[in-house]
Amino acid sequence: MSSSKIDSQANLEKKSVAELYSLIDKERLPKHIAVIMDGNRRWAKKRFMPSAVGHKAGVEAFRTVMETCRNLGVKVLSAYAFSAENWQRSPAEVALLMQLFEYYAKSERQKMLDTGVRLRVIGDKSALHPSVCRELEISEKATAHNSDLLLNLAVNYGGREEILHAARYLAEQVKEGKLQISDIDQDVFGQNLYTAGCPDPDLLIRTSGELRLSNFLLWQSAYTEFYFSDIYWPDVDEAFIYRAIIDYQQRGRRYGT
Repeated sequence: MSSSKIDSQANLEKKSVAELYSLIDKERLPKHIAVIMDGNRRWAKKRFMPSAVGHKAGVEAFRTVMETCRNLGVKVLSAYAFSAENWQRSPAEVALLMQLFEYYAKSERQKMLDTGVRLRVIGDKSALHPSVCRELEISEKATAHNSDLLLNLAVNYGGREEILHAARYLAEQVKEGKLQISDIDQDVFGQNLYTAGCPDPDLLIRTSGELRLSNFLLWQSAYTEFYFSDIYWPDVDEAFIYRAIIDYQQRGRRYGT
């Protein structure tokens, strides 16, 4: 990172929310922002609190991010809430996370309806507890006609499995004579991913200092701009999202040209 870019980021840290908002070019907003919400447990551990407190604080931060994106005019927000690998955590923590998903689906349903947010769960819902799956599906159906912001909530999601799922489906279509191999291109493949109908992410944000995708939106992130931060997810606020977008708008996107 150049010294000028470092200075720019340091200066942004000093600016108020209103000042940051004024610096955003509203005509060049990312259409699709993806977030890897990392650091809830470390945030709690740093404060000598149980992991549950960190996860609940993470939910509050996510509410802020969703509201900020919607108010700005971002059209799609994809959030990595629970990976297929997260089942390896302790049974108590997994149970807590499932309870949070069920609670969130219930408690935020009316607000999503009122604010134009459409919920779409991406991932393999078949492994979820029936009550969790039911509440998520109720919210999906209830918000299906909303169009201000599409929220892709990734639950029991894995990018490699998503690609395999699409490949298997297309292979079956070819086997049954419904599709020719020559018909399969990037557009057709993309239409069979969980995120079908969405533009690819313009900006992917990851917190907690980790510098990897962790199996999130692998196909879709070919030309995505990444924004990594050392802060833990529960500390994310409106100003943080503004700084990430300003950083994104300072970049030149060439798509390999």
